[in-house]
Amino acid sequence: MWVVVHFKDGRLLKGFTRDFTPTKTVFHLTSEQDKDRGSEYEIDLFDLKAVFFVKTLEGNKDYSEKKRFEEIDSSGRKGLKIKAEFTDGEVIRGISLGYSKSVKGFFIIPVDPESNNERIFINAESCRDIKVGAAAEQ
Repeated sequence: MWVVVHFKDGRLLKGFTRDFTPTKTVFHLTSEQDKDRGSEYEIDLFDLKAVFFVKTLEGNKDYSEKKRFEEIDSSGRKGLKIKAEFTDGEVIRGISLGYSKSVKGFFIIPVDPESNNERIFINAESCRDIKVGAAAEQ
């Protein structure tokens, strides 16, 4: 799985993982970045802001991703609408099938189905605020 790992301190790593699971606190990432291609990193989930599971590591710089629910037809999507506001000010909206206030992390599927992000694992500790349902549309 291709991933872009965002650390709480602002660092990024891009590469792939074969052992990510939200029930474990550690996973491994093999870098695909030019400066350290092939290097393997042990990643602690609690050091992270989020893990972005992506279609490509390059993304599409020419595509303007839709960030709000009203910008797309979400009538056929199942799950709970989520708005996660991170401590650094970034806001991500999406749909979650497993969000609960009692979990330390959760997956969301981004609002825009054309996004380079297929799904995002969010470390709840890195969020300033999490809104659900109709409140997530604000």
